[in-house]
Amino acid sequence: MTSSSDGLTASWALRPAIVLSGAEESCVVVDDRGTRPVAFAAPFPRPRGERVLPGHLVALVDTPGGSELVAWRWFDAVVVSRTGPNVALWEPLHGSVLALPRDARRSYRAGGRAYVSAGLPGAHWWLAGPAVDRAEDSDVELDEVGDFYTAHDLWDQLI
Repeated sequence: MTSSSDGLTASWALRPAIVLSGAEESCVVVDDRGTRPVAFAAPFPRPRGERVLPGHLVALVDTPGGSELVAWRWFDAVVVSRTGPNVALWEPLHGSVLALPRDARRSYRAGGRAYVSAGLPGAHWWLAGPAVDRAEDSDVELDEVGDFYTAHDLWDQLI
């Protein structure tokens, strides 16, 4: 929960969706609500059209005004190997990356696909969980993304 600029308390609930295509101002996503274009939140880094690609997982949020926005993105990467506590992955935009798994007990098989993100505290890259066919089945750190938005006072800057 966060205080909005009008003094009311707003609840921000993040939910996942899978990207089907991307452009600069919005991307087409699919989730349990169907397929549709969704605009990017204002703090989402630019350029967007070449950074948000089919297969990426995004976190969506409904604003108090009723609009739906993309607030976060996980890359869809290929698992290459496990190196100590880290997992080596290949992702088309970044090439080879080493990511720290959120769940150290989970095993990742070479050749499998998984979601990775950058920007959350604690590691340069985080390995969230395996890539899925339905966004609702994803195992990603939605709560940590929400905490990041709260800690950096980003909720009221979405629009």
